[in-house]
Amino acid sequence: MKSIHWLVLLLGLLCAPPAARAQTKAPSAAKPLVIGETFTLDSKVLGETRTLNVYLPGGYAKSTTMRLPVLYMPDGGLNEDFLHVAGLVQISVDNGTMRPFILVGIANTERRRDMTGPTDVAEDRKIAPRVGGSAAFRQFIRTELMPAVRARYRTTDETAIVGESLAGLFVVETLLLEPDLFTSYIAIDPSVWWNKNALVNQAPKLLHAHASQLAGKAVYLTASSHGDVATMRQLADGLKSTEAQTKLRSTYDPLPDETHGTIYHPAALRAFRLLFKPPAAK
Repeated sequence: MKSIHWLVLLLGLLCAPPAARAQTKAPSAAKPLVIGETFTLDSKVLGETRTLNVYLPGGYAKSTTMRLPVLYMPDGGLNEDFLHVAGLVQISVDNGTMRPFILVGIANTERRRDMTGPTDVAEDRKIAPRVGGSAAFRQFIRTELMPAVRARYRTTDETAIVGESLAGLFVVETLLLEPDLFTSYIAIDPSVWWNKNALVNQAPKLLHAHASQLAGKAVYLTASSHGDVATMRQLADGLKSTEAQTKLRSTYDPLPDETHGTIYHPAALRAFRLLFKPPAAK
């Protein structure tokens, strides 16, 4: 009886339509979804290996001559902000609201060490075992990361940086201390409270000292409803008041309807459309 049962089952499968037989096949194996490239860099400056995630706009791989500007982003790990910013670059380039950029995400190891400058405030130093490493992080970007990116990819001399929260603080600090490092600066809800607002309080003096290096640079600042709005206004006013001397193009675009947790994506979209407009859109 068992033989007859299996014979009937086999005949049923053979006589079944193709769609029904297909249902008995094993599911296809999943494959990795690739949206970019990743490489590591052994940093002598930082004494550690850093992971870099890279998004290349469409058309770059098909060309042998295309050269593109580079947008650098701290908090650039796959479990941080890289994926959503890469998606923003992709759709903005495709819909013609942004020029193509190579996106380089810098994955964190010790975020609060790298994003902060020195502080005299005891409470600030409690946020992490080590803080105040921003100067070394900038040296890593300037002397190790940027040369590595130029060696791997076809780039122009134009560079930009985008960061939010403590990474936004790093963006502001870099603008004021080493403005020649990037062409454009995007600081989203930056943690300007660090060291009792010392960076913002020193801004007029620093802008005057670096006036010649600020010419032709651009900065976009924004703050959420959770941000230090008064200090951000102080910084924005300081930048505007020195534009005649520095030739720096500054934009302050507060977004009070956003929170600290929601502001990155909408603010980055606005900044990219403003600072990186295609020539036809200007």
